[in-house]
Amino acid sequence: MFTLAVLGGAAVLAIMSLWLYLTGARALRQTREEAQRLEERSVGTIREAEQRAEKIVQEAREDVRRLQRETEGELRQRRHELNRLQRRLEAREQAIDQRFAQEDQVRQQAEGERRELEQQRADLSEVLARQRAELERISGLKSEEAKQALLTAIEKEIRLEAGKLIRQIEEEARQEGDRRARETIIEAIQKCAVAQVGESTVAVVPLPNDEMKGRIIGREGRNIRHFEHLTGVDLIIDDTPEAVVISAFDPKRREVARLALEMLVSDGRIHPARIEEMVEKATQEYEARVREAAEAALLQTGVSGLSQELAAMLGSLKFRTSYSQNVLDHSIEVALLAGTMAGELGLNTGLARRCGLLHDIGKAASAEYEGTHGAIGAQFLERSAEPKEVLTAAGTHHESHPDGVYAVLVQTADAISASRPGSRRESLEAYIQRLERLEQLADSFEGVEKTYAIQAGREIRVIVKPEDVDDVVAARLARDIAAKIESELQYPGQIKVVVTRETRCVEYAR
Repeated sequence: MFTLAVLGGAAVLAIMSLWLYLTGARALRQTREEAQRLEERSVGTIREAEQRAEKIVQEAREDVRRLQRETEGELRQRRHELNRLQRRLEAREQAIDQRFAQEDQVRQQAEGERRELEQQRADLSEVLARQRAELERISGLKSEEAKQALLTAIEKEIRLEAGKLIRQIEEEARQEGDRRARETIIEAIQKCAVAQVGESTVAVVPLPNDEMKGRIIGREGRNIRHFEHLTGVDLIIDDTPEAVVISAFDPKRREVARLALEMLVSDGRIHPARIEEMVEKATQEYEARVREAAEAALLQTGVSGLSQELAAMLGSLKFRTSYSQNVLDHSIEVALLAGTMAGELGLNTGLARRCGLLHDIGKAASAEYEGTHGAIGAQFLERSAEPKEVLTAAGTHHESHPDGVYAVLVQTADAISASRPGSRRESLEAYIQRLERLEQLADSFEGVEKTYAIQAGREIRVIVKPEDVDDVVAARLARDIAAKIESELQYPGQIKVVVTRETRCVEYAR
């Protein structure tokens, strides 16, 4: 049994050894095959890498050769450019050397000429000194005295010639301007006829009887106090039979009070409640009359397209006065005159009438606006998008140099309207002061002997001393007096300055 067991174990051991041998042999064979395959693959990879490296080296060599060719070409080009620049520099250096040589030659010539001129100048100065000394010996005057006398004589002669020329040019221009202006203005005045109205700051309301005065005053004066409080006027009830006077500087308040009082008198019922009602109706009536006045003015002058604000301001001018002249009537007259003169001159008559009608629109503004009525009117007109000519005519029609031809037309028409007989009225005291101021201003000039203000201050006659003032100085004196009047005085229209120089020689035959 034991032997069988040993034999069985040996057989098993032999079988296992055989299996292990066969398994190891197979694994060794597989390993060798795998190694062979890896070797073959490595050889292929090495060969491929060698081919790629050879290709890269070949491409690098070609790039190197190409860069070498390009570099050699660029170097040849730059070498050629450098050679060209070198040749130009050499040529410029030669030209500069030649110029320096020429300049040296010219400098030497100039130095010689300068020395020669200095010698000639010295000789000339010596000759002039001898001549001056000889002239001073002959004339008995120093050189400065002779020079001053010569300059004085030349200046006097030039002034005389210039004065004659200026006077001739001014006379010709004045004659031509006066002729054309006279024709235009006369034509305009003949075509325009506007009634002149004098107004004041009071209004008189007639009463049916004197008993109405007591009813207007009311119990303990309550009616009159309430009326004055609502309207802002002074109601004067005196001994004047069947009449009541309304006094107020504001024309609107005065007109509203007049209408309200007329309604109360016509109605007969006068008490505070009725007064309030009538004042309200009078205010509405005043606004309606303002609109009617504006429409009538626009229709009369042919102006259209005004804004509502401007139309209301224009209509309110009916109840305003300037030097007792109704401002709306004055504006209408200025518009018609300006339009007529524009037609004579070939200008736009519609635009000229528009400028004339609106030139005093600033007088309708309330007291809260500061500035002249021209500047205020220009602001309102600009806000209403009026043409530029209308703005400048309103803003500069009282200045010495109006801006634009239409402003000149408006200024001329304004002066014509204001200078009509009876168109304006001023106090006697102010009138006398204005004339005295005119005469004092002219008397302040040197050489004036006597001054007379005539034609209501619209012309001033200046008589000069003939021994002190010649014809040239007289012409200049007239311009100086006119300029001083413009700068220091305020006046309507224009003032004519006449300077008279007269010499009388009297002898007696015995």
